[in-house]
Amino acid sequence: MIPVFDGHNDFLQRLVEDGAAPLSVWAEGDGTGHIDLPRLRAGGMFGGFFALWAPSPAYADGIDWKARQENPPYAVPLADPVPTDAGIAHMFRLTSALLALEETGTLSICRSVDEILAAKAAGRIAVILHMEGAEGISDPAMLHLWHRIGLRSLGPVWSRSNVFGHGVPFEFPASPDTGPGLTAAGKELVAECDRLRILLDLAHLNLKGIEDIARISGAPLVSTHSGAHAVSASTRNLTDAQLELIAATKGLVGLNFAAGFTREDGRRLPFDGFDPYLKHLDHLLEKLGEDGVALGSDFDGAQMPNDLAQASDLPRLIAAMRQHGYGEALIEKISWRNWMDVLRRTWER
Repeated sequence: MIPVFDGHNDFLQRLVEDGAAPLSVWAEGDGTGHIDLPRLRAGGMFGGFFALWAPSPAYADGIDWKARQENPPYAVPLADPVPTDAGIAHMFRLTSALLALEETGTLSICRSVDEILAAKAAGRIAVILHMEGAEGISDPAMLHLWHRIGLRSLGPVWSRSNVFGHGVPFEFPASPDTGPGLTAAGKELVAECDRLRILLDLAHLNLKGIEDIARISGAPLVSTHSGAHAVSASTRNLTDAQLELIAATKGLVGLNFAAGFTREDGRRLPFDGFDPYLKHLDHLLEKLGEDGVALGSDFDGAQMPNDLAQASDLPRLIAAMRQHGYGEALIEKISWRNWMDVLRRTWER
């Protein structure tokens, strides 16, 4: 079994939302969602980015925007901003749950590639603590606190505005060029993350925000869970021009598994087989090269296809890549080695 390292999951949010006993949900599973310890082990997934994310207030108009995304074209407005105090409190709650899981000895919060590989060798799940939308940060001192806790990856925005910048709305078909880039505070945040060697995640940023990070950061440009806009014209996917920016820094894109961002028709509905993924992978490989493509599932945060309904199904994706003609060395790069390479070049500069 080829191992997998994953660029994004929302397991911690599901864990807290469910309100169940975190230790039993993790260790035994509860039959919901996409991830738990048994399913990670069954699928060969030895680690990944575990996201801290603060939920948005409900839309006041009462419209079911997820249902609307099943029938493109659609344009979901940006969610209202999350108050910083509420974001901080929620993300600390998620982190507390993760720390409780670490105490079981089944996972390790990792701060270096060597720690990731040590956890892999010991049979523990290697966790990168990632913040998806910087609502958990009020000032530079708070960033340093998170860094001491173990934060090693940060996306300045989710798909809503905050004090640091502007996310892309969920629209299809549409361009990711959707407004201004980073604010002055956002540019300061990016510079400080760069100094602390915290990976900066481009996922959910609009075009100008990505261009701002490209100007400020000296690290490889990374989008942890995105796709190719040329294949599926969602605002959440990267245009060829954006991929060229990433390629120029020898950066990386983790392929998002979300059905609505990979289907060519943009519908938020499951599909059979792996053809949409293979089309995205082919395009990303063409634009980024064999060292610039990885996986970024969005497990527990998105609608999955029928044949990859949970982490234990990952061997089916590996088999599909083989059948598509990818060699073993390339599959290993996409599955985990490229993540180790870009993380080492980001954290150990």
